[in-house]
Amino acid sequence: MGLSTKDLYLIGYNLACCAGWATILYTALPSVFEGLLTGFDTLPSSLAAVYALPNLEKILIYTQSAALLEIFHAALGLVRSPVLVTAMQVGSRIAALLSVTHSQQAQVQFGAGLMVLSWAFVEVPRYLFYVVAIITGDATKKTPYPLFWLRYSLFAVLYPTGITGELTVFLAAAAETESTALYYLLMSFPVIYAPGSPVMIMNMVGNRKSAFKKRFAKPAPPPRGIVWPVTGSKKGQEVRSSTPTAKEIVAAAVGASDTAKAEKCLKERNWRFGYLKHLIGLVEEQCKSPDSALKVANAGMEKAYDTFQFVEADGSTVTLRQAMSKPAAEQFSTGFVQGLASAPSKVLEVPYKGKTLSGEALKSQVRKWVEYGTIEQSAGDAIIACSDNPSYLDLSKHHFVLLGAGSAMGPLLVLMALGANVVAIDLDRPNIWKRLIGIARKSPGTLTFPMRKEQKDCLDDDDLYANSGCNLFTQTPMIRDWLLDLYPKSKFTVGSYAYLNGALHVQVSLAMDAITRDLTEKRKGTSLAYLCTTTDCHLIPKAAHDAAVENYGSFSKKAYCIVMRLLGRGKLLRKNFRDPIEGQGGPFYLVNGVSIAQGPNYILAKRIQHWRAIIARSKGCTVSSNIAPSTSTASVVQNRTFAWAYEGMPYFTPYEIFAPETSNSVMSAILFSDLSDPKSGGNPKTKLANPNQLFSSGGFHGGTWRCAYEVDSIGEASVFLYFGRVAFPYVAGVAAVGAAFVAKAYMG
Repeated sequence: MGLSTKDLYLIGYNLACCAGWATILYTALPSVFEGLLTGFDTLPSSLAAVYALPNLEKILIYTQSAALLEIFHAALGLVRSPVLVTAMQVGSRIAALLSVTHSQQAQVQFGAGLMVLSWAFVEVPRYLFYVVAIITGDATKKTPYPLFWLRYSLFAVLYPTGITGELTVFLAAAAETESTALYYLLMSFPVIYAPGSPVMIMNMVGNRKSAFKKRFAKPAPPPRGIVWPVTGSKKGQEVRSSTPTAKEIVAAAVGASDTAKAEKCLKERNWRFGYLKHLIGLVEEQCKSPDSALKVANAGMEKAYDTFQFVEADGSTVTLRQAMSKPAAEQFSTGFVQGLASAPSKVLEVPYKGKTLSGEALKSQVRKWVEYGTIEQSAGDAIIACSDNPSYLDLSKHHFVLLGAGSAMGPLLVLMALGANVVAIDLDRPNIWKRLIGIARKSPGTLTFPMRKEQKDCLDDDDLYANSGCNLFTQTPMIRDWLLDLYPKSKFTVGSYAYLNGALHVQVSLAMDAITRDLTEKRKGTSLAYLCTTTDCHLIPKAAHDAAVENYGSFSKKAYCIVMRLLGRGKLLRKNFRDPIEGQGGPFYLVNGVSIAQGPNYILAKRIQHWRAIIARSKGCTVSSNIAPSTSTASVVQNRTFAWAYEGMPYFTPYEIFAPETSNSVMSAILFSDLSDPKSGGNPKTKLANPNQLFSSGGFHGGTWRCAYEVDSIGEASVFLYFGRVAFPYVAGVAAVGAAFVAKAYMG
């Protein structure tokens, strides 16, 4: 593998830092060992003598100061580390180093040596790990195991010892200083460490768990069902890279309107981080006219069906289009559960911040969200209409097909509580069906599901759970056939809710699409339901665009926003509005809500759903496809950086992060309105200037559309603000105590 100039620079930097810390260890350890030989009780005095060793201070200053470059590496995109988090970590060390350098008392206590040795023992394997990772191109599997283990294990001991050493340094330096201002500055660091240290350690625990899971992951099974096409080979093994295929699909879509943009898309060298401009270009092409919007969508879908492959059970490979063009060789049996609960009341209820809102209380809260800018007026109107019309909640004669029934963001719990008839599609795993069937039995609704054998032949509940479910990837034609024949006199609403990470998300989106496409075309009265993400490119109402402009004017004057924009050098706090797009029926207003970190596969998966939505609606199908807000689901907040960002985002008006139960309820209410209200944007008889305006209606975006700044530019600032809020009570407490002492001293 050839190394780029950037790689060579980073290798050189990491080797130099590794050598610096190794020299520090070489200098310090003999003194510590020599002291230990006289007895363990001499360890504190041995550590206290470390900082006074010849040349150690000079080497330490040079080596630790070099870490300041890591902030610039992150800011310039040379590495994927978050800028502010890196700055905070490096800054705390520099502060500790300055404290010990300028305090004789801090130098001669055991904590200085403990701090230096802890840093060195962590940094030598860390920098060496980075070098090997760059050279091999695989930090997880190709790094020698001893180095890999040290990188992800030493922190368990050395973070606590290092933090202890740093705290003693700050305390000793504060005790020595005669400056009141400097005293409180130094004492603020121990205060900040109190809440910050456990979070940092637990973050490393999560990183360790993730790294070891990847390291010892079992080899992938042979490909089955819907798979990415083969794009090459490596060491005799087929390679199915997502990048070339994704580029081809996006290029085919945009090329239906502009061949020049298609060529630029195909020539994009950095697709992982450069896909956004091509996505925006695609949406711009769709804005030219309704016909252009549909041409782009159809071209993208056609390319996907002709490019993606389907590996049959016998190992033969056909295109996805070919696989779905014929009936499946096998058939599912049908399972059914009737809930035992009494009929529900037809009252819309929304759990929110520990309360259950309904009636006037719910409508009052909805109006507050609209006024604040957290949701659009159309979303508020839909929720209020659902609250005012109990008939919208009479679901007894309707069947909801949930593809990904157990999804955290899906409407299963709401539907079952309202007595709906749910057709559940989810993985054939017993634990999943134990949960789903348990929910159904306690509800007033019904649950229908595919099975591998007849329900009457199951010996007990465990046998029922073990034989229920299916696989969207490998049994796509079977699922389609089963649904086409199921309850032929009933109307289906088919919701696509399954979600997976990375490239698998595209595969599962295509699997759901293959099923929904055939149901809308072959089963009369079928409607579709989707949950759109805020982190995408959407056409938005002019009112939302104008609100973003107004908020930008207000926030641009705030001191912390000015500082963060300067530090971010164009990457932080980017304005959240663009020039209008001209086109037939326009102008149109676009919001860029894309989070680059989610990757191009996530966007392609959602784009497939967008394309199917507007295609189906153009053919007379009712489509409920509304923007759902940022939600603190378990899959999101398990990433601690996202969790911290979610805590800080509400500082940016009008953001609000919602709990899953609130999001499920409000999005279900908007869905019911779309299905019942003939004036909803999802009704094909409602005229839209452009098909993509389907996603402008009913936007419960949580503030993304009206915020002053693009969502991808406030993440690090949100983390910083969150930690500032956590530390503030402690800092304020120290300041209050200090002020009391000062007042007492002056008053005698």
